[in-house]
Amino acid sequence: MAKYEVNEAAVAYISKLIDARQYVLDSDWGEVQPRAEDQNAYLERHSWDEYGRWHLGLTVGPGDETKARYAFNCGDLRRVHRSGLIACVYRASEWRHKDVELAAHDLLQHLDEVAGITGR
Repeated sequence: MAKYEVNEAAVAYISKLIDARQYVLDSDWGEVQPRAEDQNAYLERHSWDEYGRWHLGLTVGPGDETKARYAFNCGDLRRVHRSGLIACVYRASEWRHKDVELAAHDLLQHLDEVAGITGR
């Protein structure tokens, strides 16, 4: 099983996007998550560091400038998606990547607070 580290640069970037209200609250993550062609087009116009900021996990092993290095995407390469954060929490939890799970969970809670989503 692959091992992942939390991508602290991504956590900081996603938090800033949330603070700037650059998020989507209601979406079908299966429909809006970036496909390979979307990622390739993004990489033609952006650096690997910019690409990496969309991924909450860094795969241990692969080189920095490879797609295999980056995991747990939570945005459409323009905005953060609440459904993307939920998917990250779920997938990281399912595969016992606790640090990534908690980072995604904290960002989800931050988004909900900024968006005014409460359970009360």
